[in-house]
This record gives sequence, structure tokens and C-alpha cells, in this order.
Amino acid sequence: MKSLRIFLLVLFVSVQLSAQTTTAPYYEIPKASNEASAGAVLSRMVDGLGFRFYWASEGLTEKDLAFQPSKEVRTTGQTVTHIYDLTKTLLSLTKTEFKQSKAKADMTFEEIRVQALLNLEALSKRFRASKDLQEFNVSQNGKVTVPFWNLINGPIADAIWHCGQLASFRRSTGNPINPNVNHFTSTVRQ
Repeated sequence: MKSLRIFLLVLFVSVQLSAQTTTAPYYEIPKASNEASAGAVLSRMVDGLGFRFYWASEGLTEKDLAFQPSKEVRTTGQTVTHIYDLTKTLLSLTKTEFKQSKAKADMTFEEIRVQALLNLEALSKRFRASKDLQEFNVSQNGKVTVPFWNLINGPIADAIWHCGQLASFRRSTGNPINPNVNHFTSTVRQ
């Protein structure tokens, strides 16, 4: 009987832990492409964003999420949501079909965070597979209205900018990024 109780306890704890654990990409940056095509370079840029976002948003507390340096600035939680929105914009502009787990209004902070990382991974794969980045030009009536270059200086650069804000905000609340994160190599020292 004691063995059965121990077994059931271990089973219950295992189920609870696996229910709470969500696999998110970008703990470390994926292996670099062997080629330096335009698509591979853009993909790597998105991977770098994914790595920075992963660590800038990893382990944020309720105190961190509520932090707001001034009334004119988004809270940390609102900034994370804005980065998620930027990933959705990129999916839309590039016509990258990638199903969202649920509506944003129904997501928790962690679900928004993970979905943004999954969106970035989908975008990276799409860019890596591209033979010609011109396919990401947004056209209307045969005229380019948003050139693919604007993806870089627009939502991608904006999201990178906001990752820096997240890093700064969390230092202000006493919860800095893991010191073992190496942003140069996009790895984590053990």
C-alpha cells in the first residue's frame, strides 16, 4: 500500500510539473546556416531577437510585469504584449501561416511570451527557406506598398529595442537577466 501511495504521489507531481512546463524555443540560438544567403541572414537576425526576448522575459515576476518607469511608458507586461503584437504583424506582413494557441485576450503572460517565441521561430524558418526576399514585399494592385526592408527597420528592430527595455526594467526591479547568458554567442554558460 505504501508503494502504491508513493507511486501515485510521484505520478501526480510528474503530471503537475509537465502541465506547468511549456517548451519555448530560443533558450539558446539555433545552429547557424552553412550558407550566407539573404534568407539565412534575415533568419539569423530573427533568431537573435528570439534569444534576446527569451532571456529578457524569462523569470519575470508580478512585480516585474507591473513595473512602469513613468506614466508615459508601457509596463513591462505591456511591453511583452507589444513584442507579441509585433510578431503577429510580421506573420501577417510575410503571409506566414502559423496558428496561435488561443486568442490574445485569453492568454496568460507566459502563454503570450511562449507564443511570441514560437511566432519568431516560424518566421525564422520561413525566412531561411526563402530564395528571394522580394517575396516579402507587400503589394497592392501590383505596386509595392511595404518593401521587405521595412520588416527589418520596422517590427524586427522595434522588437529588439523593446527587449533592451525589458532588460533595463527588470534590472530596475532587482531581477536582472541570468548572468550566464552570453549575448555574443547566444549561449548559456553552465
